[in-house]
Amino acid sequence: MRIAGVNIPDNKRLEVALTYVFGIGDTKAKRILENAKVSLDKKAKDLSEKEVNIIRELVEKNKIEGDLRREVASNIKRLKEIKCYRGVRHMKRLPSRGQRTKTNSRTIRGNVRVTMGSGKRKLEKT
Repeated sequence: MRIAGVNIPDNKRLEVALTYVFGIGDTKAKRILENAKVSLDKKAKDLSEKEVNIIRELVEKNKIEGDLRREVASNIKRLKEIKCYRGVRHMKRLPSRGQRTKTNSRTIRGNVRVTMGSGKRKLEKT
């Protein structure tokens, strides 16, 4: 089954399978299936054509995939252009939501480790 240009896995529960579409999380997937009157436990391969069409229509009412990615990218670009604090953090490839950076934040900063020496000097006898 294809929705919004994404292949939905056949052997997963619909509640989980819909989250493969960018812009649809757990809550939105549940809401879509409730509006379509489809069981959350049903699998994609067990759906009828009518149910698939209803789900497809409900999914496409939301901003998803390419449109959403473009909007997010343009928001980040705008922050960079006006050089606000969050924009500067994005430019420097650092966390922009207040996380600490002395330790952690390895995913955004890369895995460059600076190993510290023992730091101990031998005592000289006088």
